[in-house]
Amino acid sequence: MKLFSGKAHRTLAEKIAAHLGRELADVSVTSFPDGETFVQINENIRGEDVYLIQPTCPPTNHNLMEMLIMVDAAKRASAGRITAVMPFFGYARQDRKDQPRVPITAKLVANLISAAGVDRVLTMDLHAAQIQGFFDIPVDHLYAKPVFIKHLREQHGDDASNLTVVSPDVGGVKMARSYADKLGAELAIVAKHRVSATKVEAMNVIGDVAGRNVLLVDDMTETAGTLCAAAKILEANGAKSIYAGVSHGVLGEMGRQRIAESAIKELITTDSVPQAYGEKVTTVSVAGLLGDAISRIHDGKSVTSLFDIDV
Repeated sequence: MKLFSGKAHRTLAEKIAAHLGRELADVSVTSFPDGETFVQINENIRGEDVYLIQPTCPPTNHNLMEMLIMVDAAKRASAGRITAVMPFFGYARQDRKDQPRVPITAKLVANLISAAGVDRVLTMDLHAAQIQGFFDIPVDHLYAKPVFIKHLREQHGDDASNLTVVSPDVGGVKMARSYADKLGAELAIVAKHRVSATKVEAMNVIGDVAGRNVLLVDDMTETAGTLCAAAKILEANGAKSIYAGVSHGVLGEMGRQRIAESAIKELITTDSVPQAYGEKVTTVSVAGLLGDAISRIHDGKSVTSLFDIDV
């Protein structure tokens, strides 16, 4: 087994390697003066089981291209099998044609990854689960839910009698339902209207949140428009304490500022991307989850047990 890391999130790659009791492979990733990426693998990987850890987070295009070039280098170095470990899958929101004459970029990215020579993909909390079907190679799709549930129980105990799990939009109901079932909590939905890519108007709340603690769950946030608009209407409807659990905190300055000024008491997110930090932001690590998945894939074992929560 050989573990590689690009420049996107080396800290996470080092944590995964430490969890597995291994060192990251020696690879040089540099740039020419014109911005072109150059990759050189500095050790023999012939016949090895290679795992390339690279979330395609901002700068998305650069990190994606860097990953493809690293895959090509590994393929030409006669790697036995190449697995792309993508804790965060960029372009996942562009998974369908919802307007005339627009691309399905998530499918394009899947094609690029396959064409580059990847044999298998390991990812987590895709924006849309059907993206797995865009690949003609095996995809192992993990969920951050076990890590979140463990953190919530450690910090807030097992009593969920006064907890309501809320989906900030209709599309996230399935995810919110799974959290509510596992926590033994109630379920509510915020019906929203998106005005633009950075502005969201929350419309109304479906369900009872008055006097209750609330956990907003979503797969990702960038500008925090959806979360903060949902928190505002939940507060107006009498919610007691508002928390948020987001798998991928791809936060920019606008998002961090909005969260700091919002009614959200704490945003819990994972270290799937290096942008997951800020005021009110608590980051939990998925290095152990990804490391266990890599170990099981390498040994030819099932990864299904990683979906179970044993706290």
